[in-house]
Amino acid sequence: MNIKKIVITGAPGTGKTLLVKALENQGYHCFPEIIRDMTFAAKQGEETKTHTTNPLTFVDDPFRFNKKLLEGRREHFRASLNLNVSICFFDRGIPDVLAYMDYFGQTYPSEFVKACREHKYDQIFILPPWKEIYVSDNERMESFEQAEELHTYLKATYERFKYPIHILPKTTVQERATLLLDMIN
Repeated sequence: MNIKKIVITGAPGTGKTLLVKALENQGYHCFPEIIRDMTFAAKQGEETKTHTTNPLTFVDDPFRFNKKLLEGRREHFRASLNLNVSICFFDRGIPDVLAYMDYFGQTYPSEFVKACREHKYDQIFILPPWKEIYVSDNERMESFEQAEELHTYLKATYERFKYPIHILPKTTVQERATLLLDMIN
């Protein structure tokens, strides 16, 4: 079965996870974002150093953290190939790892780029920064201004891998879900 693999991405606080949950509530298979759990675990575990806006500054080994994140997203991708569904959604995709590493000025080996080239999604939907709904919390530490900058990096990274980008408008979760599903079909 040829499964459509759809990524929903965007800067922190743009409503991605709410949109993914709305799609899941409609019966679609959705792969959740894994960075929030990883960030929480790193902050609670032995890796904790200090609290800053960059989650990678409080882990002992930022490269290992990113490699684990990359592998988790690859596992989601591989798992999608065995689903018995026509469409599945991902709360962020593999290229998000590179976008964040670029934003924070971190280098990465060619295996990170190779992962992006070898695991291709069918469509990419980016939610734009939206100040009125933006909230920071224990796992979302970026300021709204940083979220705006990250949006630019995310868009550029997906374009780097030749993805056409669909920007979803700032509207209700249900309207975004309906629009997204209409655009896929």
